[in-house]
Amino acid sequence: MKLMIVDDNSAMRHMIRNMVAFPGDAVLECSDGPDAISAFPAMRPDVVLMDLQMPAMNGIQTTKRIKEEFPEANIIIVSNFNDQEFRDEAKEAGANSYFTKDDLIQLQQFIHQSSRESYEHR
Repeated sequence: MKLMIVDDNSAMRHMIRNMVAFPGDAVLECSDGPDAISAFPAMRPDVVLMDLQMPAMNGIQTTKRIKEEFPEANIIIVSNFNDQEFRDEAKEAGANSYFTKDDLIQLQQFIHQSSRESYEHR
């Protein structure tokens, strides 16, 4: 599986990578929205794990931009915030799902279950 982790905090990217990625997964880490937008076309990740609060361009703006060009992109917001307002904004921007950073084990299970189901339906 190809994963893109977009978070301005390198320690958080590393933690998400260690919790979510399985051996053999291709993982690209991006430190901000513009980096993710420019890297997306070449990688075409199966899943993008997107933080909300980042400098230059936040996760909502980045999600919108990627989804405009690649509507099939599977973007999951991974945030410290569990507010309904953020969840609604993420959904409106085109995010496929929303998890909090304190729920990374469930995120891992969700990603790999979804990818197995997607693979089985090809």
